[in-house]
Amino acid sequence: MKPTLLVLAAGMGSRYGGLKQMDPMGPNGETVLDYSVYDAIRAGFGRVVFIIREDFAEAFKQGVGARFSDRIQVDYVFQKLDDLPSGFSVPEGRAKPWGTSHAVRAARHVVKEHFAVINADDFYGRDAYVRAAGFFNGLPAGDLDAMAMVGYPLENTLSDHGHVNRGICKIDGNGLLTNVEEYLNIEREADNVVRGNALDGIRRAVPDGSLVSMNFWAFSPAFFTQLEEAFARFLGESGTQMKSECYIPTVVDQLIHGGYAQCPVLRTTSQWFGVTYPEDKPVVVESIRKLIAAGEYPEKLG
Repeated sequence: MKPTLLVLAAGMGSRYGGLKQMDPMGPNGETVLDYSVYDAIRAGFGRVVFIIREDFAEAFKQGVGARFSDRIQVDYVFQKLDDLPSGFSVPEGRAKPWGTSHAVRAARHVVKEHFAVINADDFYGRDAYVRAAGFFNGLPAGDLDAMAMVGYPLENTLSDHGHVNRGICKIDGNGLLTNVEEYLNIEREADNVVRGNALDGIRRAVPDGSLVSMNFWAFSPAFFTQLEEAFARFLGESGTQMKSECYIPTVVDQLIHGGYAQCPVLRTTSQWFGVTYPEDKPVVVESIRKLIAAGEYPEKLG
């Protein structure tokens, strides 16, 4: 069975100032998502599932999903604030969803095959999808416990216009992920040192060359069971905090340290870029133009 591409598209784009998932970046109105799905199709993915919010569902289906319906199977699931494990409820006053793990969990009843997870507003590049598909194709028949991460050098993922959030990774001699920690508000500061806030709140230097998670993951269906357990633990420990979030890298880190999973890192040669701030858009537009000129993409996707 061909793998599925699971696209996290429920975000508001608050720092960007709008629904950047629908913002045209290519020469003929293509969005970053158009290039992501195009790359996934030619890498061998057979289905795309968009995780979205109900309040912009129709606009998203008409403006984005309809572009692909004649080329690949397209499905949708909703990330809902009150979609929680049994025994938990939304604290009074909370309006924000519970992070990327909560978003992936929304697809647990829909996705039964191997799947890759990406952000809707990140451009990952063709090689990243090829490596994820190759990972799935190389698994032994019936392997339902495998996972992998596509990794990018940190310095290739920073924005010149503000801070970013990244999962900082450590890798052993066998190419396996040994640790991943979410750092917030990462940016290169006046002394030319890149720093970010670790989850303990302490601001630390992050060395150039660090490999980071850009939220491009490859999972087997068994991950949903592991995720359910991890998300329930998170809610029990932090669920009453108004802005607490459960991140995919944190869940993977727990599985690795608990001895429940191994996670090879798929180093990609792809160029990553994304739109976090309005000022990032011209950079993305120009980068896509250069890739088209180099023959990586056609002038018009179709």
